[in-house]
Amino acid sequence: MTKLYAGAAAVAVAALLGGSWWVTFGRASDDPFAQCRESAVSGGAGSIGGPFELVNTEGETVTDEDVITKPTLLYFGYTFCPDICPADAARNAEATDMLQEDGYDVQPAFISIDPERDTPEVVGDFVAWMHDDMIGLTGSPEQVKAASQAYRTFYRKQEGGDPDYYLVDHSTFTYLVFPEEGFVEFFRHDEPAEEVVERAACFIDAAG
Repeated sequence: MTKLYAGAAAVAVAALLGGSWWVTFGRASDDPFAQCRESAVSGGAGSIGGPFELVNTEGETVTDEDVITKPTLLYFGYTFCPDICPADAARNAEATDMLQEDGYDVQPAFISIDPERDTPEVVGDFVAWMHDDMIGLTGSPEQVKAASQAYRTFYRKQEGGDPDYYLVDHSTFTYLVFPEEGFVEFFRHDEPAEEVVERAACFIDAAG
């Protein structure tokens, strides 16, 4: 029942926030990715993403320039998540494999929104289990909050209960980010790997 509630809460929060963040509208003629877009961000793609400073699985402080060196499927979650995060991370790993098999040089990345429990070692174990190329990142509460705000994600620790086994409500978008262009597209939790691959490939091809 706890897992069911946690999953439902995460999806409900994401759906609520998604309605306020994302707006579907026509393709701009000056948009180099116009043929790839299905939706766009309120305020424009430039309103999502930006600089961040986090800690990698080796305990080293890194910036977005160190991390986003190629097209990246970027996800915010936490390792104790009972169902949503593992499913999304596995979907992103599968999409990465499919894109790499098609000749695209891409990588998945996972940013923890639970810095209290997700040490570099814990995140390292999680991403190693998911995909050999998945980058794992955590940091101080302040660093994680700044990265989350840059990508306009949501997370909130559930209060009450066992302090070691709390759950975290959070948004469930995966972001496609390029080194030069920055954020270009997002994928929802319910989109299968095949759809992520098709749309991501379109953006990568358009970027040249």
